[in-house]
Amino acid sequence: MIANLKHITGNGSRFALYKILLVLFFAGFNSLAYSQVTKPDTVKNDTVKVSKHADNLVGQYDIGDLFHTIFHPNAKPDSVKKKPSGITIIPNIASNPTIGSQIGIKAVAGRVLGNEPGTFLSVAATSASITTKGIIYFYVNHNIFTPGNKYNFQGSLVVAKTVSPDYGIGIGNGNYDSPENQILTNPERKGRALNSLYFNLREKVYKEIEKGLFIGAGASFDVRKNIEEKNTTATDLTPYRIYNDRNGFDDGGYSANGLLFNVQYTTRDNQNRAYKGIYADAGIRVNQTWMGSSKDAVQFTTDIRKYFSLSTSNPEHVIAFWNWGSYLLSGAVPYLELAGTGRDGSFRSGRGYVNQYFKGTQYNYSEVEYRFPILKNKFISGVTFFNLQTANDDLGTKLFEKWQPGYGGGLRVLFNKATRTNLCLDYAWGKYGARGFFLGLNEAF
Repeated sequence: MIANLKHITGNGSRFALYKILLVLFFAGFNSLAYSQVTKPDTVKNDTVKVSKHADNLVGQYDIGDLFHTIFHPNAKPDSVKKKPSGITIIPNIASNPTIGSQIGIKAVAGRVLGNEPGTFLSVAATSASITTKGIIYFYVNHNIFTPGNKYNFQGSLVVAKTVSPDYGIGIGNGNYDSPENQILTNPERKGRALNSLYFNLREKVYKEIEKGLFIGAGASFDVRKNIEEKNTTATDLTPYRIYNDRNGFDDGGYSANGLLFNVQYTTRDNQNRAYKGIYADAGIRVNQTWMGSSKDAVQFTTDIRKYFSLSTSNPEHVIAFWNWGSYLLSGAVPYLELAGTGRDGSFRSGRGYVNQYFKGTQYNYSEVEYRFPILKNKFISGVTFFNLQTANDDLGTKLFEKWQPGYGGGLRVLFNKATRTNLCLDYAWGKYGARGFFLGLNEAF
């Protein structure tokens, strides 16, 4: 599950608290795993090929081994070798200024269906959590491949009472043509929050037409109700209200319901943590009023990821590249559906900023990450990363005109060696004093 970023403005005591929490995390790791959540874990829209040269799990050490060592230190080895489990279940505990203190549980599972050689791994994830600020989140995601990869079913169900950060539109360039434009572009990056009830139902069906090449179609229903901006009056001008007034959306809620059409190609060896291969997806989303959408709209999205393993003896040494883009071709989309930071399919882009810190009708994101093992038994590994994002604001700033950077590093703890599931602990920095600590399950991409 993705972790929520905390936007910190130089508060030294909070930074010290983060370091203390990190120490406590490792001190109590034998009984608890933490994860911050405001967005659901997503089963990434790609494939996992089960290679004939499966991972050499001998000598690898994960959380299951740690639990066994702690709770069964004198247990004798099994006479029959057991297949490692593909299921990971962990507590979902977090605390931050946006969501308050959170408690819940989540699970991620992986399994190959049928016995046909080359069948990709099917995965699913689910979580339920509640916070002291009244945020409630429940989701179920799946990415299922039938035997022989004849069909691929990708879908999600989300029901939530949530809070969405808001920093206006664009990439940080202020427009001073009018007071409304200045508020909308928000050059000071003043933070606001939008409370709402959120419902999402999405399902796509893919058909493999060539090895690794899939075509798919489906539908997505995104509904928000009871949207409120706290600490504002009915006459206050805010980016949300200005955008809605100019594009004809109701302040109280909206529906963004549409048809999905995608083409996907993959050679990745594992979706949780790839060592090599490529993943590419291009899609069209067509929101339609006859489906209940508030407005008609057409969006084009691209998602390209490439992985290079730097060592045959230690394939965990990986350079990974990612580019994600979303472009409105016609019509209008609701404010909270604009493409931006953390709005990719897995909600993991833009480490260094909160979700939708930058956003626009046109948006592009790039990231490079170096992944490397630290311990010989693969229990602890590390990453460093750097990203760039750009967006328009429809008020003078064009896509690719201005870029905003983010960078950071982190540790990885091997949760399940059978599925290469990692617990990810990252600290990242951005501009405008933005920085934060991320906790999540599986790699960002």
